[in-house]
Amino acid sequence: MRLSLTPRDTVFFDLFADAAANLVEGADLLHRVVTAEPADRPDLVVLLRDAEHRGDEITHTTMRRLNSTFVTPFDREDIYALASAVDDCIDHIEEAGTLVVLYRPHLLPGAVLEQVEVIRAQARCTAEALPRLRTMTDLDSFWTEINRLENVADDIHRRFLGELFANGTDAIEVLKVKEVVDALESAADAFEKVANHVETIAVKES
Repeated sequence: MRLSLTPRDTVFFDLFADAAANLVEGADLLHRVVTAEPADRPDLVVLLRDAEHRGDEITHTTMRRLNSTFVTPFDREDIYALASAVDDCIDHIEEAGTLVVLYRPHLLPGAVLEQVEVIRAQARCTAEALPRLRTMTDLDSFWTEINRLENVADDIHRRFLGELFANGTDAIEVLKVKEVVDALESAADAFEKVANHVETIAVKES
């Protein structure tokens, strides 16, 4: 850990913890969307959009604080990159839920729920890890697990696309479901970017 003789603004740690906790809420809401009856999904997506808006607010607060703070806990560009990456996660989660309601596919295949479960696991892992930025301890297990989960998501995505194009008979339905699955894949990728930024910070601060 770098020695600093100037007090550093530690509110960033609280903001990252809040943003990560919001990811868990968003991922759980997404699970509710994909497992709900079609008629119940629009109301759940409203709640999911509320979570996305909360994520935006946390991100904006982080950026405003970054612009007004003289001494930061770690490099400014890393704070900016990490805050933006966390925000991307909730954006893609909300996008996937919105697409389910917007496109109203006749059937969501099992691969959708598999991907959502991976995202929920990534969100929980992130919520456990980001508060540890305060002490920079036990972070290596975080990026290792997130990368493992992202590989699982990749495998699900590839397998699903192969089955979809091999067995799909309704071209419109195929496209609807593919859009949802692609949004879920983007969410899983976004979590990996969060882990990469955390690893960069940890290496710099070690």
